[in-house]
Amino acid sequence: QVQLVESGGGLVQAGGSLRLSCAASGRLFNIYMMAWFRQPPGKEREFVGRVYWRTDTTNSAISVQDRFTISRDKAKNTLYLQMNSLKPEDTAVYYCAARTTWATDYEYWGQGTQVTVSS
Repeated sequence: QVQLVESGGGLVQAGGSLRLSCAASGRLFNIYMMAWFRQPPGKEREFVGRVYWRTDTTNSAISVQDRFTISRDKAKNTLYLQMNSLKPEDTAVYYCAARTTWATDYEYWGQGTQVTVSS
């Protein structure tokens, strides 16, 4: 099992920045990929970005790639999401997720952290 705990959410004004963290624990030896998703109020969950855990290769959604940076600290088993130039439309619950090598989808999810951007 893998446990994921997000932190760093909060209320910020438009144009501001936040850094989210996702601490992973448990059976981490088989982690293949970790990712950030978000769910805006009243909308479906959407992909934000991901990192291939062993290679540190990252991909981000087009809508955020110029403002958000995903990274990981393998030694600390922590995933990060640096969010700059935040907009009200970035308001959402942000979730981190993990996928193991043989899985076809993300198996583990954190509880989510709320990010609210005021205009």
